[in-house]
Amino acid sequence: MAEVNNNSEPVIVVSDLYKSFGEKHVLQGVNLTLHQQENLAVLGRSGTGKSVLIKIIVRLLKQDTGTINVLGQQVENLNEKDLMALRLKIGFSFQNSALYDSMTVGENLKFPLVRNVKNLKKRDIDDQVEQVLDAVGLSETIDQWPSELSGGQKKRIGIARTLILRPQIMLYDEPTAGLDPITCVEINTLIREVREKYHTSSIIITHDLSCARETSDRLAMLFDGKFINQGTFEEVFASKDQRIQDFYNYNFIK
Repeated sequence: MAEVNNNSEPVIVVSDLYKSFGEKHVLQGVNLTLHQQENLAVLGRSGTGKSVLIKIIVRLLKQDTGTINVLGQQVENLNEKDLMALRLKIGFSFQNSALYDSMTVGENLKFPLVRNVKNLKKRDIDDQVEQVLDAVGLSETIDQWPSELSGGQKKRIGIARTLILRPQIMLYDEPTAGLDPITCVEINTLIREVREKYHTSSIIITHDLSCARETSDRLAMLFDGKFINQGTFEEVFASKDQRIQDFYNYNFIK
């Protein structure tokens, strides 16, 4: 892992965040800080609000109360133009990879560039596609269709598509969900490599303890709408809190 300076300027600050859906109180006073070039894993059981949190960070959902500061900007106060500009600095790796089935891998990767970056020459676009495919180790798939890819390959291509806009922040939503153990190891390695090569800061939403341990500098445990412990993997799971111990034991790591 790269050395993270927790005294550096934070890139995300979440303060006193609340979010409910009707009578279901999902987030109840969440506070979280992400530092430059830090990989932070958010752990918790399914349905605890992990994915809701990162959707609020990019304003795909709106909080009830509380503030979100991303790269020095208050997200809830941004107009649509400024919000779109901020989102271009954030790579969102969806759980299902979100590839367009009607496009080849190369076309999927070109799409964000053509849509968001003006006056790029075809040669520049092709070069950038080749670079991100090489970064995720799948240069040979450029002319394949998403239906021809394995689950792990789709995850990698989904990450490549977010990288093509050179984001400062990466948000990974359950990056190892549904993958076999060997492919999980490959995705964990890729997440670390992305930080090293692209100098990104990342939030990794997961309930996979191996993923959290292998990819993060720090992790935060989310239970009942609040973070109940934050620290390194070893610090968090040294806790005597029975909820944390039960979570660890259920997801036992050899």
